[in-house]
Amino acid sequence: MTTSVRGDQLARLLGRWHALPGRRRSPDYAALAAAVRGLLSDGRLALGVRLPAERELAEALAVSRTTVSAAYRNLRETGHLTSRRGAGSWTTLPHGHRVATSGLWTPDDDLDMIDLGVAASAAPVELVPAARAAADDLPRYLGSAGYHPTGLPELRAAVAEAYSVRGVPTSAEQILITSGTQQALDLVLRLSVPVGAPVLVETPTYPNALAALAARRARISTHGLDIEAGWDGEMLLGALRQTRPRMTYVIPEFHNPTGHLMPASLRERLVATAHATGTELIVDESFVDLPLDGAQMPPPVAVFDRHSRVTSIGGMSKAYWGGLRIGWVRASAPVVQRLAAIRVGVDMASPVLEQLVAVHLLRNSAEIVAARRAQLRFRRDALVAELRDRLPEWRFITPAGGVTLWAELDGPISSALSRAAEDVGVRLAPGPRFGLDGTLERFLRLPFTLPADDLVEAVRRIASVRHDLDHAPGPSWRTPAVIA
Repeated sequence: MTTSVRGDQLARLLGRWHALPGRRRSPDYAALAAAVRGLLSDGRLALGVRLPAERELAEALAVSRTTVSAAYRNLRETGHLTSRRGAGSWTTLPHGHRVATSGLWTPDDDLDMIDLGVAASAAPVELVPAARAAADDLPRYLGSAGYHPTGLPELRAAVAEAYSVRGVPTSAEQILITSGTQQALDLVLRLSVPVGAPVLVETPTYPNALAALAARRARISTHGLDIEAGWDGEMLLGALRQTRPRMTYVIPEFHNPTGHLMPASLRERLVATAHATGTELIVDESFVDLPLDGAQMPPPVAVFDRHSRVTSIGGMSKAYWGGLRIGWVRASAPVVQRLAAIRVGVDMASPVLEQLVAVHLLRNSAEIVAARRAQLRFRRDALVAELRDRLPEWRFITPAGGVTLWAELDGPISSALSRAAEDVGVRLAPGPRFGLDGTLERFLRLPFTLPADDLVEAVRRIASVRHDLDHAPGPSWRTPAVIA
């Protein structure tokens, strides 16, 4: 069944679509077509969605039907719209594009692309020796069926020990091993969030968390983070008391994408307020291993939990390697068993060999993580220096940890800049991907996981197209990458 979007819904997504700041005004039909391509580019409009009829969209946008007709014709010419008489028009993909590992629909000939759309590092050198050692361990498990819905006992024990070292006494029975942090979140949502339940999330936030909540058809409300100060404690706790959500999802350690670190005092108050409002807390600790400036880390949110309100999720994607699909859930033992029962209906269990690799990597975690922190610190500093030199109008704080920098641009141009940057070989994740309903056009997430030379070159290219947005003699429309 084809998904449809109404005229008023598409109008809300399009927002201010007429022209770019400081640029010579283009014809309305061309600007409208480009704006629709922009929605496809940053993932707010999926493939295969039936667009509203021309008359309906014209009424919603308060423009002539001729303008909408010309825009649809332009989209058909560029391969972004397919129409059939009597059936309508739906979004499609231009010929010669493919799905990249980042989830983006991209041209096949993008070998020179600097991909800043993905906030993940390459594998550490210790991965291959760990894989060889894991292969040597594998015969111990070959006599069984190989299904371990809660995870291998030795990996669960290793993860539990890491929590205990951080000040949260944890047994192996409180750990569920998953196929990545995203699956950990998905399983917890399946257990804790009925269809249509109210939830509270930060904004901006992790885009795939929003996608998982949308799949549950949750009623999402948001709490905004300030680019400099981070969380406003009174507003966050006030939102909890007013909306009394079924679940709240937070990223307290080097928040994705802003890089903020939640103070201990707010963590304690957050747990107490969640208990008072009957709210379950999902705490995403994906970046907890990555403080970059030697700051004292606050205690985990779970330290303050006295009523089983906190479920912690984490994994090995950020400090180790995204290709190692190992994540986990820390919760009470009964909750872990319920999650395992749900998990059997999803993928049975995580691969045994990958879990054994994870065990060996965790045994050497001190050396591996220390090297990763040094690498990220150097790359972050290179990115910051280049941004200050070439784009001094942009506002940001230097994150004290994690892998991303959240920049406030000099205008609401994030999607337009992302489209233009792709023309010069830089893939970006525009601000609206991290929020709801097309907001955050003044912001851009910039990860510092690539080599420093690539980051410097990327900023140079971004600065050149930012200049062109203001000084180009006329609009130049392109075929964008589409986020599916």
